[in-house]
Amino acid sequence: MQHLLKRRLLLQAAATGLSAGSAAAATATATPTPPSFPPGQPGEFDFLAGEWRMHNRRLKAPGEWDEFPGEATVHRLLDGKASLEELRIPARGFAGLGLRILNLETHTWMDFWVSARNGVLSGPGMPGHFKDGVGLFEADDEDKGQPIKIRSIWDQITPKSCRWHQTVSRDGGKSWEPNWFMDWKRV
Repeated sequence: MQHLLKRRLLLQAAATGLSAGSAAAATATATPTPPSFPPGQPGEFDFLAGEWRMHNRRLKAPGEWDEFPGEATVHRLLDGKASLEELRIPARGFAGLGLRILNLETHTWMDFWVSARNGVLSGPGMPGHFKDGVGLFEADDEDKGQPIKIRSIWDQITPKSCRWHQTVSRDGGKSWEPNWFMDWKRV
């Protein structure tokens, strides 16, 4: 699942012009493993439909954060069984497409990414669920031949705002290094 890390690192590197390797550097902090989530339901991504501006805070190196604006247009599709996001980061000349689809057979949300640079769908997607207003997406991956876990979280969801953030674990989920925060505000 190297594609998941590449997706996140490409987004990070594109946002700052850094190499993917330097975008991966961060300091680990402990985060408890979340409980099992219930089956996914249509409409759980409805909160994201609309026009957004966001404040990005991305870890460039241990203790060094890069901050920049972004924007997105998100559409609710298939009676709430899908969400399509067009992400734009004009300050970095970067854009991409986030697609979230609810698999009705497994009741699992899948999060996919397409970079505007190559138009290629990145891998099989990152599975996730919502519980108590928090969406958690997690997958195994590898970085330079080493196994890692990637976790992205949707939380602080209100009618006018939400937050997406990403963490990486290099020790099988014992500790997590936060490396990107996006604070969304509805336009």
